[in-house]
Amino acid sequence: MDWFTADGYWLGRLLFQKGLAVIYLAAFLGAALQFRALIGERGMLPAREFLRRTDWRTAPGLFRLYCSDRFFAVVAWSGCALAVALLAGADRFVPLWGAMLLWALPWALYLSIVQVGSVWYGFGWESLLLETGFLAVFLGNADTAPPVLVLWLLRWVLFRVEFGAGLIKIRGDACWRKLTCLYFHHETQPMPGPLSWFFHHLPRPVHRAEVAANHVTQLLVPVLLFTPQPVASAAAGLMVLTQLWLVLSGNFAWLNWLTIALALSAVDWSPLAEPPAPAAVPLWYEVLVIAVTALVLVLSYRPARNLFSRRQVMNRSFDPLHLVNTYGAFGSISRVRMEVVVEGTDEQEIHPGTVWREYGFRGKPGDPRRLPRQFAPYHLRLDWMMWFAALSPAYARPWFGPFVERLLENDRDTLRLLGDNPFPGEPPAHVRARVYRYRYTTWRELRATGCWWHRTYVREFLRPTPAGPATGHPRGSAATY
Repeated sequence: MDWFTADGYWLGRLLFQKGLAVIYLAAFLGAALQFRALIGERGMLPAREFLRRTDWRTAPGLFRLYCSDRFFAVVAWSGCALAVALLAGADRFVPLWGAMLLWALPWALYLSIVQVGSVWYGFGWESLLLETGFLAVFLGNADTAPPVLVLWLLRWVLFRVEFGAGLIKIRGDACWRKLTCLYFHHETQPMPGPLSWFFHHLPRPVHRAEVAANHVTQLLVPVLLFTPQPVASAAAGLMVLTQLWLVLSGNFAWLNWLTIALALSAVDWSPLAEPPAPAAVPLWYEVLVIAVTALVLVLSYRPARNLFSRRQVMNRSFDPLHLVNTYGAFGSISRVRMEVVVEGTDEQEIHPGTVWREYGFRGKPGDPRRLPRQFAPYHLRLDWMMWFAALSPAYARPWFGPFVERLLENDRDTLRLLGDNPFPGEPPAHVRARVYRYRYTTWRELRATGCWWHRTYVREFLRPTPAGPATGHPRGSAATY
């Protein structure tokens, strides 16, 4: 079939595949290094307990067959190895069916992880990686030119990511319509980056221009993806520039980088690079791609209807395999930044003069003198959930108690999630948590104090909690969250 492939997109496919391999590596590496404390056998929300509450139909995956910390480690590190192999171009040295298998394996492994990840894996970019990774299985390798149908399906994903985010903003917080949301966003976003302080202090007219440009990029430009070239390539290029701006201004795991990879697949690179001579496409491959396209179109009905619904929802999957999903972010913007600060003491009795020492997190704001760091595309899951906990204690109810228990035990795996443990020897006698209001300092305050943040105590989040004498768990009902 002459219509079936598009030779000019071979470089776009290659760039997309390399980007996807890097994102897979970040995702599997994060799973391998964080799972024991989060969903391991002694984790805050053990995967085994989640499996007991659900069934195959709602959460299919490998861990239905067997679930242990050792097996999870094998899955995660195998995913890392596959990602490295794909990044190195292993799919070029095997037949077409072998390349498809190489791309299907990380998708199946990561799907299994997400299915047991509970709230730790409830982010929209998990579904985006799974949906994109599924389509990547059918993109072919160097033996064949990219199939047109899969290229269009990738554009359909990119369209929903951008257009869905644009609609949720216009329908949501009034500050998006007034062009004022970025007066607050760089300060109150979940995990600021090293440049976020500087972005926040840009002149307000620049912030208004940023919001206006965002509306154009998310509400108008995505439609141009379905127009002839070179307009579609120009639209994809504008999306790449917008996403790079977001990369500089914050830490959003791999959301921005995966969106960039999707945009690169929509660019016609043929004027810049001569395509190699492709081999003939086997009939079984054509039939399979057509069948997958039909499946995705059928599954797209509910996500497409959601886009145009007044009750639009963000980041939801409509099938257990996360094949076609809805996306969106920041339908509302926080005006004030709250942070939960966790502290411990080695004093057995609490009194007004008790000395409390603060636990340091890797990514979320803590010490006012510490400039936020860049972590994306790596995802610090505990740090992100701490941001949600500060928004509403309800977000923390399932896991914050177990988190405190493990701090009172100096649990090694939990402490590895943190940046600083003030009790390297013996565990603390008590742990507490307090809510502070954080704001960026001004230029003058930064020069005078060396602090990037100014914080003010607001209220208790968790009253001082001791470990039980025998069990090592918190004693009594001390929680206020």
